[in-house]
Amino acid sequence: MSSILGISAFYHDSAACILIDGKIIAAAQEERFTRKKHDPRYPKNAINFVLNYSNLKLSEIDQIVFFEKPFLKFERLLETYVAFAPRGFTSFAKAMPLWIKEKLFQKNFLFNKLKEHDKNYGSDKNIFFSDHHLSHAASAFFPSPFKEAVILTADGVGEWATTTVAVGKDNNLEIKKEIHFPHSLGLLYSAFTYYAGFKVNSGEYKLMGLAPYGEPLYEDKIKKLIDIKDDGTFRLDQNYFNYATGLTMTNKNFEELFGQKPRDPAKDKITQFHMDLASSIQKVTEEIMIKLARSIRKEYKIGNLCLAGGVALNCVANGKILKEKIFDNIWIQPAAGDAGGSLGAALALWYIEQSNIRKININDDMQGSYLGREFSQKEIEEELKNLGAEFDILEYDDLINKTSEYLSNEKAVGWFQGRMEFGPRALGGRSILGDPRSDKMQKNLNLKVKYRESFRPFAPSVLAEDLLEWFDINVETPYMLLVANINSKKKIQMTDQQNKLFGIEKLNIKRSEIPAVTHVDYSARIQSVNKKTNKRYYDLIQKFKEKTGCPVLVNTSFNVRGEPIVNTPTDAFNCFMGTELDYLVIGNCILEKNKQDSKLKKDYSSKFELD
Repeated sequence: MSSILGISAFYHDSAACILIDGKIIAAAQEERFTRKKHDPRYPKNAINFVLNYSNLKLSEIDQIVFFEKPFLKFERLLETYVAFAPRGFTSFAKAMPLWIKEKLFQKNFLFNKLKEHDKNYGSDKNIFFSDHHLSHAASAFFPSPFKEAVILTADGVGEWATTTVAVGKDNNLEIKKEIHFPHSLGLLYSAFTYYAGFKVNSGEYKLMGLAPYGEPLYEDKIKKLIDIKDDGTFRLDQNYFNYATGLTMTNKNFEELFGQKPRDPAKDKITQFHMDLASSIQKVTEEIMIKLARSIRKEYKIGNLCLAGGVALNCVANGKILKEKIFDNIWIQPAAGDAGGSLGAALALWYIEQSNIRKININDDMQGSYLGREFSQKEIEEELKNLGAEFDILEYDDLINKTSEYLSNEKAVGWFQGRMEFGPRALGGRSILGDPRSDKMQKNLNLKVKYRESFRPFAPSVLAEDLLEWFDINVETPYMLLVANINSKKKIQMTDQQNKLFGIEKLNIKRSEIPAVTHVDYSARIQSVNKKTNKRYYDLIQKFKEKTGCPVLVNTSFNVRGEPIVNTPTDAFNCFMGTELDYLVIGNCILEKNKQDSKLKKDYSSKFELD
């Protein structure tokens, strides 16, 4: 038996994973344990979890691999500061003490941290370092269902690379091309995230969700910031940005170009300007990704595309690449961001460095991305009793029947079942569910449960066999990483008067038979649900379909704004008692809000900061 521990840490979304004989056994983000969103710290809890789940002590692990190379990153920082000197000295002075104390000597730092898990762990000779974008590329290709693929990765920045093209075949993968810092599509998108008043490395989803409310009026101005070539490669004009050496993303030149200062989320409302800005940067991002996809298909003549890196979480752009039919098949790593780097680093070591034979799974090797912790019925009951919760225990069929009944009556249900998902999406393991036929559900879930902006869309979970009937997409999308339109037969056409509405006024118009998951442009970020990967969730949607004729549920992550997705029954109960969720279904237990002790209520409306 051969075991590899993969670790990503120290920027955002720290995580750990374990492979045994090349099989993914367990993976989790640190944020789920610490309750600090996008926690960048050493993933002590995530490592403990994957070790415990694998029944291994750290001293029994054969290799440990970190997802990037700190020396190369340090080289990039130094060269950047020298190139931009004397500008950026404040940022330089802030960064250096941490680098000299911890990051530069990361092998020693990691060894000391790892030793805390197991006093018998005695040598750092089994610690290895992968390249950041190689980790991303490996996370996308090796679990994919493809024997051969071209892999496109794009994010903020790794060591030097911000965008890479790689080719994978069997058990080998090689990076062919790179775009280097400071030219970064991820950082360009994050600059607009910051400028619109959202948090960088967190609020990019908001910008994407806001885009359909606007028009791309600022596309030409954005193209003053970025020179895009016909093949999709690009260069950013650094006269408009501050991220290379400063403490903000944009500068005064950027503000003068667009005519406003960055929005202060504490006091400034989102206006039509921000919606049009979001629409514009989304359109430019899609243009770049489509041009890159076209050029690499033409150059490498390979029909399969894999995507990873933070930009691969832009499911609207992914959907456009699919719709353009540039590639025969597309597969996207569900933990596409830095968390997935822990997995990619481990896979790169197993396949590329150790030359192990790769057996291809025609579905994929991610097991539905249900790679986190699972709680037994006994553990769930003990935790709920200790919390003072009132609950009923039901047989499986009764549980599915009752839950589907609550949902069909427009109740909001917290759904905590099986293993926790790895990656940013809730996929029916740690989800909040609702009735998509309700025209009030989107607004109510946003304002009363999630405590977030009313414009943010929700995703539909649909039975895989009913996908085509309800959505304009002909491939399964189990990881909620593709956006497509509602099937035209299910749409409700807008009147001339409704078509004249602007911005947020569009929100409350009923656009389809499933308005709660239909965005203002008739799109939806879809999850197809398969019986093989999540039987319990599949059975629930099936039962809901029997009652209503609708094989779709609203699925959003089980958390409130600014909080990580719940990890334990205690987390789930606290979120249940801190929001206006009607029911909590956890294991075989059902909890009704009205039956709980009112003294156990929590105030969640202001507990977590804006994201």
